[in-house]
Amino acid sequence: MTSLAETIGYIGLLEDEDIELDSAALALSSLDHEGRDIEPYLDQLRHISEAVEAACEQRLDEDLASGEAQGALLAEVIGETLGFAGDRDSYDAPLNADMIRVLDRRRGLPVSLSILYVAAARRMGWRSDALNTPSHVLVSIGPEGAPALIDPFNGGRLVTPEQLLALLEQVSGAGGWPSEVHVAPMSNRMTLVRLLLNQASRAEQAGDTIRAKALYERMTVMAPDHDAGWWELARLQLVHREVDAARASLGAMLEVTRDTERRAHIHAALVQLTTGGGSKKQRR
Repeated sequence: MTSLAETIGYIGLLEDEDIELDSAALALSSLDHEGRDIEPYLDQLRHISEAVEAACEQRLDEDLASGEAQGALLAEVIGETLGFAGDRDSYDAPLNADMIRVLDRRRGLPVSLSILYVAAARRMGWRSDALNTPSHVLVSIGPEGAPALIDPFNGGRLVTPEQLLALLEQVSGAGGWPSEVHVAPMSNRMTLVRLLLNQASRAEQAGDTIRAKALYERMTVMAPDHDAGWWELARLQLVHREVDAARASLGAMLEVTRDTERRAHIHAALVQLTTGGGSKKQRR
């Protein structure tokens, strides 16, 4: 059986800009499909990029320099021709954040579909990022200083400032005017972290803390500098009375955390674990 580190450990070693979002998401997905041949799914990712390239070649007489034009082409190819869209009927189903199942069904969450759009755009040499929009990931595409916003969940349609405001008001209430943090590009790792967070939160809501713990473990392997992943892993390890493992996770978190207040919380938690009890075996 292939280990977790062997399957996705390489992602944690890469520079962020060297991570290919769609193939990395596929590697994460493969952990839930032991023995599944992922080559056909890699072929599907290549096919998406090839279809976008072919559509560009058919439009040599059109100006595709603007974000609006690039977004419209992606929407036509990925949304209309290939049929990728948001799953409205079973939005909270875990399979919507599982890239293998997303490719099987051509349905997914905003974050999983955004990964497909961003990866295809970048292979065309276009500037594109998944954005840190709360609750509903959007995609920025186009030249720096004049990007367009598109919504892969809704077929890649253009998002106007008024629509963005309406989306933010759904989350933060009236007056939730867009700020920089709401439309900030996510790094490749943070995009993958958000994909895993979707799965982990749904698993925990369903009462499956073992599954949630496994997902946070993947997060720490794939994004070892993401301190919140270590904290959540330690929390769930304690739920399962894995005190020594939780202590190790908090120690790892301490290695990557520079925030003074957060470091104080970690030290306090470690002291409590040291003075309050040991591993399950030690408490017998």
